[in-house]
Amino acid sequence: MKVLIESHIPFIKGLIEPVAQVEYLEPKEFTPESVADADALIIRTRTVCNEALLGNSRVSFIGTATIGTDHIDLEYCQKRGITVCNAAGCNAPAVAQYVLSVIGHYMQQQGITDASSLTLGIVGVGHVGSIVERFARECGFKVLLCDPPRAIAEGSDAFVDLDTIAREADIITFHTPLTRSGEHATYHICNAAMLASLGRCRLLINSARGPVVDNAHLMQYIDVHSQMAVAIDCWECEPDIRRDLLDKAFVATPHIAGYSAEGKKRGTAMVIEQLNQHFGWNIEPAAVDACTPTRGASNVTLQRIMASYDPALDTKALKSAPHTFEALRNHYALRHEVECG
Repeated sequence: MKVLIESHIPFIKGLIEPVAQVEYLEPKEFTPESVADADALIIRTRTVCNEALLGNSRVSFIGTATIGTDHIDLEYCQKRGITVCNAAGCNAPAVAQYVLSVIGHYMQQQGITDASSLTLGIVGVGHVGSIVERFARECGFKVLLCDPPRAIAEGSDAFVDLDTIAREADIITFHTPLTRSGEHATYHICNAAMLASLGRCRLLINSARGPVVDNAHLMQYIDVHSQMAVAIDCWECEPDIRRDLLDKAFVATPHIAGYSAEGKKRGTAMVIEQLNQHFGWNIEPAAVDACTPTRGASNVTLQRIMASYDPALDTKALKSAPHTFEALRNHYALRHEVECG
């Protein structure tokens, strides 16, 4: 039994070795040749799993220690009988921490002291967006929610459409998956038309997926609307990000919004659990602090969130050396999430 593991996944080394042959690879080392005799892959978003990679392999299990699966051809894997699992919600509290800290530091910069004077528009209210919503309400913000699939399933009373978000929100944050087809596709959901319809938005945040926001049109927009602040953690064409957009961003980070120690432990534990079920193993992952469940801390304040994480240092590091995007991400010093109140 052979398992290939992306070398930058934390809290996993030594766990699987007692039951299988294990190799740790850089993302670029996952090739058709290297996976040919592998039974399982444990990866992150940089490893694209499709027929080109898997066509001549015996892989029967792919675990991605991430929330998203847009780097995996799910239809192909289903046809091949390959089990695919992700770690949905593992880093949701960390992303919510990131978003509220960005907002808090923006308010501090602008001299805004009353959270209730601001309306936060949340686009995508799943694992991450739901915690962002709760944190924001606990901190005193007015909140608008946009999630068409949930509105259809649950009724529209609690939700508004994207036009309302664009028109009425002072701050807009995206937390959708990346989908390129279907009625509610999210690819470039923030496009030229949406940007042109913005009413009073002062701060736009993308910590979802890079192509959710059309970076070219965003750059054109902020060139004209210099009062608009943007905070970008997820970029189009990573790691080759737009330097002009980087220069003008209020917060600019190398796709690390979800990089907490607790979130990484959860992600690894979730994949290990599915690996155990698939192969009938009984591997024990590293324990996660009982005070940091996937629902996030309770009774937060904006001051506590800001004290727990300051995006300024990560912004300075990326702006100082944008060519080190991948290195900054791969060797990030994992932060801790907001503690339970």
